[in-house]
Amino acid sequence: MSHHRILVVEDNPKNLKLVKDVLTHWGYDVIEASTGEDGVRLAEEASPDLVLMDLQLPGIDGTEALRRIRQGDHNPTVTVVAVTAFAMHDDRQRAFDGGFDGYVEKPISVRDLQHQVRDFLQLGGAR
Repeated sequence: MSHHRILVVEDNPKNLKLVKDVLTHWGYDVIEASTGEDGVRLAEEASPDLVLMDLQLPGIDGTEALRRIRQGDHNPTVTVVAVTAFAMHDDRQRAFDGGFDGYVEKPISVRDLQHQVRDFLQLGGAR
């Protein structure tokens, strides 16, 4: 079993359930947020090892939430990965330019997600 805590910030209940179910199956401790504001708060309070952040959220969007996490005092270097249905090359580059450490496209691949998360956690450990 993993000891890693992952914060999933996703406003779509079906997507959130899918990601949570897959990650829980692989032994991760999953924390949920459905708005950017809650994601920022939980990134501070829960000190996750990884944040999977939807880009389109109610309230503040994922990019603004990332900016606020980076400005925070408790966990500003946490690995934050953009999760989005935008799949154009420019969208991926925009996410990286916005400060995200990685990018996962929707629809999420159940088969690939555990490997992607493992790689992102290793990236965080290399910081």
